[in-house]
Amino acid sequence: MVKCEPGAGKRRRSVNRIAVIDDWQNIARRSADWSALMARADVQFFEAPFADENDAARRLADFDIVLATRERTPFPASLVARLPKLKMFGLTGARAALIDSAALTAQGVTVCYTGGGPSGTSTAELALGLMLAAARRIPAGDAAVRDGRFQTGTEAGHILEGKTVGLIGLGRIGARMAGYCGALGMKVLAWSQHLSAETAAAAGAVRVGKDELLSAADVVSLHLVLSDRTRGILGAADLARMRPGAILVNTARAQLVDEAALMAAVESRRLIAALDVFYREPLPAGHPLARAPNVVLTPHLGYSAVEVYREYYAHAVENALAFLDGNPIRVLQAASR
Repeated sequence: MVKCEPGAGKRRRSVNRIAVIDDWQNIARRSADWSALMARADVQFFEAPFADENDAARRLADFDIVLATRERTPFPASLVARLPKLKMFGLTGARAALIDSAALTAQGVTVCYTGGGPSGTSTAELALGLMLAAARRIPAGDAAVRDGRFQTGTEAGHILEGKTVGLIGLGRIGARMAGYCGALGMKVLAWSQHLSAETAAAAGAVRVGKDELLSAADVVSLHLVLSDRTRGILGAADLARMRPGAILVNTARAQLVDEAALMAAVESRRLIAALDVFYREPLPAGHPLARAPNVVLTPHLGYSAVEVYREYYAHAVENALAFLDGNPIRVLQAASR
């Protein structure tokens, strides 16, 4: 945790205290002008993850406003109940599976959201990067050069032109990925439960059944929103249908894929995984996925781009100022105050 104004807490015990949490990349202060908010409140930035719910409850107990970054610190009802002083909660974007907004609202907390910025583009570009990195063994090559081995001990990769990519989900992000893969000369297949052939064709893809996609694709890339309907949409039987040596790219949500089945597939070297999302974040040190040689990992960087953060935090500051003025904006769910 970094305190922005030395002695601010002593000078302003009667004013609002604002916690800017989840600033794991130390970018929040560079992404917006916080001066107006700092003039009216004690603003503190938390740049490291909380150890657990008890740690979060203890360190946030005295704050009136919490400004969070999506998909980092979980806020279940049990944590919300331990923060009786909380009056406003701000999240980046308008949807966050880890935040129990209903529990916040029930406790009288005003929940505000921000715009998403170009997060669709940033996530699709990362998916493209992960696919290329996995296909051409880029992380292993980087490690070899740094280790003084150059090409020794590295494996030759595969070109993607002429290969088949299967996109599970063809919404805002999936459609961008379809365009990128088409530009590489790949055949693009797509499936989701309500995808039409016309929508697929408009994105440059061919709509096929799920089983056909999995068995035909050299690369499978996930682009679905996590919900009760999509949770575990790729299980052990689905992964078994994929071609040996195929690449699974996931920049969406880890819970779309059965974790045990995925670990078995990569540990047996049957599949290559390129992952930006995990069941537990940060990924614990020594996790089997981190030890597997045929896995490419990034630390949930899908939305983590300078341009996205600028909108996230500019809106977060605006939201907090409006709340302090008694006229909250971008309210996700109206709270009784």
